[in-house]
Amino acid sequence: MSNRRKKNERPDHETLLPPVDDEDKHEKSDLRGDWGNIAILFFLYLLQGIPIGLASAIPMLLQNRGASYKQQAEFSFAHWPFSLKLLWAPIVDSLFWKRFGRRKSWLIPTQYLIGIFMLVLSLHVNRWLGAETSDSESTEHSSTLNIPLLTVIFFMLNFLAATQDIAVDGWALTMLKRCNVGHASTCNSVGQTAGYFLGYVAFMALESAEFCNSYLRSEPAPEGLVNLSGYLWFWGLVFLVTTTLVALGKREFTPSLDRGHEEHLELDIKQTYRLLLDIVKMKPILTLVAILLTAKAGFAACDAVTSLKLIDAGVPKDKLALLVVPLVPLQIILPLAISKYTAGTRPMEVYLKAIPYRIGLTLAAAGIVWITPAIVRDHHVPYYYYGMLLTNYGLYQIALYSMFVAVMAFFARISDPAVGGTYMTLLNTLSNLGGNWPTTVVLWLVDYLTWKRCSNAAGNDCSDETLKDACVTGGGKCAITIDGYYIEIFVCLLYGLLWYRWGSSKIRQLQELPLKAWRVARKVPRVHSS
Repeated sequence: MSNRRKKNERPDHETLLPPVDDEDKHEKSDLRGDWGNIAILFFLYLLQGIPIGLASAIPMLLQNRGASYKQQAEFSFAHWPFSLKLLWAPIVDSLFWKRFGRRKSWLIPTQYLIGIFMLVLSLHVNRWLGAETSDSESTEHSSTLNIPLLTVIFFMLNFLAATQDIAVDGWALTMLKRCNVGHASTCNSVGQTAGYFLGYVAFMALESAEFCNSYLRSEPAPEGLVNLSGYLWFWGLVFLVTTTLVALGKREFTPSLDRGHEEHLELDIKQTYRLLLDIVKMKPILTLVAILLTAKAGFAACDAVTSLKLIDAGVPKDKLALLVVPLVPLQIILPLAISKYTAGTRPMEVYLKAIPYRIGLTLAAAGIVWITPAIVRDHHVPYYYYGMLLTNYGLYQIALYSMFVAVMAFFARISDPAVGGTYMTLLNTLSNLGGNWPTTVVLWLVDYLTWKRCSNAAGNDCSDETLKDACVTGGGKCAITIDGYYIEIFVCLLYGLLWYRWGSSKIRQLQELPLKAWRVARKVPRVHSS
C-alpha cells in the first residue's frame, strides 16, 4: 500500500480554501469509447447487489422456519454495513498499491473474498438455517437455527459489498470520461437493482416448489429448482471467475486531462477524517443529522414487520417476492418523472408532500394484514387479494421513491463540490442509518409487545419456551390475544404525525439557507508538480 500522493508531487504549504463557486459546468455526454466501461461498471454494481439480495431473502426463510421476531431483529444487523461504510471509506480511498491500481487494490481482493465467503457458506448454510421442514413442522426446529453465525457471515458479506461499492464509486470517476461521469449513477441504480433482483426475487421464485411446479415444470416435484446452498455456490464461482477476468483484462488508468478529468486536491486519511468532523460540527448539518436519523422511524413497523406478518398468515413468501416484478418499470421511470419536481431550489417540498401519503398507506397495509387470516386459508390466496397487495405496495413505493429522489436531490444541491464524494457519502450514510436502527428496534420489540395465552390453560401466557411446550404437550395452542405489530403500527403512526409537524418547519428552514451555509473552511496541503 502507498499513500495516494504521487511521487512527483509534494506539499508546499497549507492554505485555507475558500468556498467554491456554485456555478455548475455542464458538458455534453459523449459515449464513444466508453460503452465498454459502462458495461463493466453495470456488471460490477450488479455483483454488488447479489449479496444484498441474498441477505434480504434470509428473513423470509427464517420466518418459514419458525424464527422469532427477536431473532429477526438480531439478523437485521447484517444489513448495517452500508450504513456504516463512512467509517472505513477514507481508508479505502487513501491506501492502495500503485502498480496494481488505486481502485483495483481493493476491488479485486474484496470480490475474491465475497466469492470465497459464498462457497464456504454454501457448504454449511442449510445446517445453520435448521432442517428443511414443512410449514407445519417449522416451529419444532426453531432452536436449531444458528442466527448469530448467520448474522456474522451475512454482515461480513455486506461489509465486503459496501467496500466494493466504495471502490467502484471511486473508479467510475476515472474509468469514464469526465463528460460521461453522470452515467455512473445510472449504472449504480440499475445494476444494483438487477443484482438485488437476482439475489432476492429470482432466488425466492426458483427456491419455491409451488412456483416451479406451476410455471417451470411439466411434472411436479417436492422441491424448487434450486436451494440456497446451490445458489450460493453458483454465485461464488461467478464472483471468482469474473473477478479474475477484471483483474487480468481491465487496466486502471490515472485521471488525465485528455479524458476531461480535472486536477483536484487530494486528502490523506487524517485530513479526510478531520474534514468529516468539521462538516458534522456545522449547525445546519447537525439539524439535518437529527432529521435523517429520525425521519424513517414512523414507517419502521410497516417496512420491517408487515411482510413477515403476511407470511405468518399464510401468504407464500415467493409470491410476496414476485410482487416486486411488476414494479421494476415503475422503479426505473419514477425517479425520472419525479426529478423535474426536485431540480429546483426546494426539492424537499416533494419529500414533505409524500409523508402524509406514506403514513396513510402504512395504515392501509396494517388493515390488509388484519383481514388476511379471513381471506387466506390453507395457503390459498385469491387473485383479488394479490391485487390489493400490489396496489398498496405500488402506491407505497411511489411515496417512498418520491422521498428518496427528493432527499438525494437535496444532498446533491448542498454538498460542497470540492469535497463532494466525502460530503455525499456522509449524508447517504446517515440516511441509511436512519432506516436501519428503527428496523432493528421494531423487530426486537414485536415479541415483547405481543400477548398470548394457552387455549386450554388459563394461567399459561406462553411467555417462554417452557410454557409454550407445556401448552402444546397438553393439547393446546398458544393464541395471540394482543398482537405487538398493531401496537407498533399505532405508536409509529402517532410518532409520524408528531414528527411531520416538527420536521416540516425544520426542513423548510434548511432549504432557505444559502449554499455558503453548507460550506466548510478546510485546511489541506496545496499539491503541485515539483
